[in-house]
Amino acid sequence: MLSQEEKKQYHRHIILEEFGQVGQEKLKSAKVLVVGAGGLGCPVLQYLTAAGVGTIGIVDFDVVDQSNLQRQVLYTIADIGKSKAERAASRLAALNPFVNFKVHNYKLDRDNAEKLFAAYDLIVDGSDNFSTRYLVNDTCVLTNKPLVFGSIFKFQGQVSVFNYNNGPTYRCLFPEPPGPYEVPNCAEVGVIGVLPGIIGALQANEAIKLITGVGDILNGALLYFDALTMNQQIVKFAKNENIKITKLEEDYDVFCGIVENKDAITEISTEEFKSNPQKYTVLDVRTEQEFQQFNIGGVHIPLAELEQRYTEINTKLPVVVCCQSGVRSKKAIQLLQSKLPDIEVLNLIGGLASY
Repeated sequence: MLSQEEKKQYHRHIILEEFGQVGQEKLKSAKVLVVGAGGLGCPVLQYLTAAGVGTIGIVDFDVVDQSNLQRQVLYTIADIGKSKAERAASRLAALNPFVNFKVHNYKLDRDNAEKLFAAYDLIVDGSDNFSTRYLVNDTCVLTNKPLVFGSIFKFQGQVSVFNYNNGPTYRCLFPEPPGPYEVPNCAEVGVIGVLPGIIGALQANEAIKLITGVGDILNGALLYFDALTMNQQIVKFAKNENIKITKLEEDYDVFCGIVENKDAITEISTEEFKSNPQKYTVLDVRTEQEFQQFNIGGVHIPLAELEQRYTEINTKLPVVVCCQSGVRSKKAIQLLQSKLPDIEVLNLIGGLASY
């Protein structure tokens, strides 16, 4: 039942003929988990909170960085360095006191995903990497939860709904992940700030439709949006009956080719490196443009050129490899280990984005 104050809060919903008080009560009873409180997660969380979803879980282990503020509109300058999940819950509670927020301030992984998802009715994926997307998809299948998917790339975005009424899953559309560096993330190539707001709002809309039963669901359909041309199209796709998900992958970074063997890569924190940078040779594998905008010195060899130029590296000292987010550097380390198996090489955790 809705209180009188809730009826005032959601009046514009309740007077919709297709929605009514019954629809609003369904939202109040719903439990939705949002994976990621970043570019996509922010608008998803804002609109689901405003809509009156009764319980909203936020799972994110990241902290607010100044570069986030261009598009992650839940946060302010004062939030820099603070937990995204905690700051998001605090801001959202001020928007709607009738919503119960559950903060999961940790990294989603194969060991905690199934138990976490089991506590919710619906999952909304706002992640920005393929490892998490496959983990989220597979966990939704194993826990029988519908999944609202969204992704963004520079000026383009996609939205779909997976695992709904025994429908297609993410793997039906993308059976195998792309090469680990074929599709860079926004930390590496950028994104127009309004795009995650558009795509995130569309994800929230799908979630609301799923909960209330209003409208047609993007089930077996991928919505594509281009912010430069404003073109929008929907591509239909079918369930692949040959794809069976019976358990989670042992390691989703390995599955997605980000690392061949996680145990083979030694990492170093920014703090440890800064404490004595003279001890190391720095190898920056970002693009020329990225390097010119900001760098911490060392030798600059773009990842695409590393196989031809690796002999230019001073290997007398331990080599710290860096990129923007710590992803391309892992690929570079794999290459160096194959060419120079006896050198000591370390990956800068979080890349220069966290420097």
